[in-house]
Amino acid sequence: MKKILSIILALTMLLSLTACGKTESKAAVSDIPGLEDGVFTVGMECAYAPYNWTQTDDSNGAVPISNVPGAYANGYDVMIAKKICEANGWELEIVSSAWDSLTPAVQSKTMDANIAGQSMTADRMAEVDMAGPYYYATIVCVTTKDSPYASAKSIADLAGGKCTAQSGTIWYDSCLPQIEGVELLAPADTAPAMIMSLQTGTVDFICTDMPTAMGAVAKDDSLVILDFSGTDGDFQFASEEERAENVNIGISVLKGNTALKDAIDAVLSQMTVEDFNALMDEAISVQPEI
Repeated sequence: MKKILSIILALTMLLSLTACGKTESKAAVSDIPGLEDGVFTVGMECAYAPYNWTQTDDSNGAVPISNVPGAYANGYDVMIAKKICEANGWELEIVSSAWDSLTPAVQSKTMDANIAGQSMTADRMAEVDMAGPYYYATIVCVTTKDSPYASAKSIADLAGGKCTAQSGTIWYDSCLPQIEGVELLAPADTAPAMIMSLQTGTVDFICTDMPTAMGAVAKDDSLVILDFSGTDGDFQFASEEERAENVNIGISVLKGNTALKDAIDAVLSQMTVEDFNALMDEAISVQPEI
């Protein structure tokens, strides 16, 4: 009888400790504004491969898009979001949002964060706080292999061409206007629309970041990347600090939400540039056709 009572007492203590452990876990979550329910709600376009895209099933680790029934999100941003959630014990919720709606969604607390291929610009960081960088992306142009611009060695060789980039980006607002005599068409609403304008001959070249260019070229071998980085013929910025803020990609959180920013940075700080590049290569290898 004493042995049975001892076993019952031990089991009771074990259950009590387990319950305490769960309580402590919930308390840790509640310390971070917006994460009281343990759900990390992340906004992205779900249309910006290889950072993020939409697919019809959960293959390759895709995650359901909560506001688009039957659709799944995947890509580099989703992979990073999953790593952050795994490290913190959070559940991941992906919400599809238009590019121009991303920052307002964080400001209104509709999203806990945006993981959407956003550059860490001074203008953006005046509106939100940003964790990261979680990727370092150079600025490039993309044209077709049969284009007279395919042999360009600097932006000077692109003079007079028709071009575009995605709206609300440094590529459209600051980079393309540096090309002499350029015919700058209306900005594209999305990255796929930007790439389509090149594929259909609407423009001679586009300006984007290296991952987007690599993703496009991986799926269409008629395209070629023009990379002038590290040369005098590259796009110019007032300082190296300004260049860095436009090529460093970060994660937007509500201004003042230091606890969430720190929790995200704690995960990213354990990853190297090589880790980021390897994960991006993985995303490019599984992205669907454009």
